[in-house]
Amino acid sequence: MDFAFDARTEELRGQLLDFMDEHVYPAEPVFEEQLAERENPWTSVPVVEELKAEARKRGLWNFFLPGADGAGLTNLQYAPLAEITGRSPHLAPVALNCAAPDTGNMEVLAMFGTENQRKQWLKPLLEGEIRSAFAMTEPDVASSDARNIATSIRRDGDSYVINGRKWFITGAMNPDCRIFIVMGKTDPDAEPHRQQSMILVPRDTPGLEIKRGMRVFGYDDGFHGGHAEVIFHDVRVPAENLLAEEGAGFAIAQARLGPGRIHHCMRLIGTAERAIELMCRRTMGRSTFGTPIAEQGVVQDWIAESRVRVEQLRLLVLKTAWLMDTVGNKGAHTEIQAIKIATPAAVEWILDKAIQAHGAGGLSQDFPLAQLWAKARTLRFADGPDEVHKRSLARRELKKYRTEAR
Repeated sequence: MDFAFDARTEELRGQLLDFMDEHVYPAEPVFEEQLAERENPWTSVPVVEELKAEARKRGLWNFFLPGADGAGLTNLQYAPLAEITGRSPHLAPVALNCAAPDTGNMEVLAMFGTENQRKQWLKPLLEGEIRSAFAMTEPDVASSDARNIATSIRRDGDSYVINGRKWFITGAMNPDCRIFIVMGKTDPDAEPHRQQSMILVPRDTPGLEIKRGMRVFGYDDGFHGGHAEVIFHDVRVPAENLLAEEGAGFAIAQARLGPGRIHHCMRLIGTAERAIELMCRRTMGRSTFGTPIAEQGVVQDWIAESRVRVEQLRLLVLKTAWLMDTVGNKGAHTEIQAIKIATPAAVEWILDKAIQAHGAGGLSQDFPLAQLWAKARTLRFADGPDEVHKRSLARRELKKYRTEAR
């Protein structure tokens, strides 16, 4: 593996760093002001649309998606770009049309959508004209095992009828969210991994109820359309809205979640870098008992340990991206799980130390750290909790030795 960025990546990095300095960082306080002024707490704000227009004008758009539909970047090329956006995770990813859950939904439509589905939903998503939601998690079952999903998707003539309850459905509160990708059971009697299917449900379909927005560590996450509880009551959609075929839902979910997991980790590296920068600046500029805080041994230990952890994580993320490019997502399964376990937990630790170094200010809205910490902690659940990934990783590791034990 070559650790140097290729010429295209270096060029895009330079352009993106300029965009961050000239537009994104100056927009952060404006963004906060406009959030506070909104009448509807779930709508987008003008500065986001301005950033999207500027990013698109500069060609900084759809980096996440390879092939003809996106920028044509490999995972290894995208990794350092996603890292840069992670320094301002509330603004930069959405400005580049590289924000979850739309990224994963666009990947699903690109891989599994019919020509009509792609024309109706993928095209406006790629243009940044609409938003979307992925409805998988449910409150009444342990959704960390996707086979538990209980929402019913029942064939009825030329339609499917959907009944069920979902929650923590990211982006669903946003009025611009126009389409849901819904996972449910079409055949409870099939073998466990063939019971589930995915289907497209337009937001305005009768029977689809956005019941409430959900808070995460006290935050409503309204800047990205929130996390919602959604009820499906006799929701009827045409049979042609099915993705791929009946029974393909579990396989589609795995195809979607692999890239999603590494994208989260790529961005978290940038979040950690910003936390270290803020921690160093804060401790250099304040003194206690006649000495700069940065001279305290415990603070220097935090800074050194943070640097070591970031460098370790970055190398593992880049290796995973390289494997995904060279041997595919299945061949990189172990590394994808490893980064999903390691990265959110390590970045959570770094953010915790940065908060501590800031004193009470670190808990406040005057610095981004508390909200960044909440985001990192949330990602220890998103796309599968730590424990499920550890279980799967350990079983794969033990499999090498089970034949020896017989």
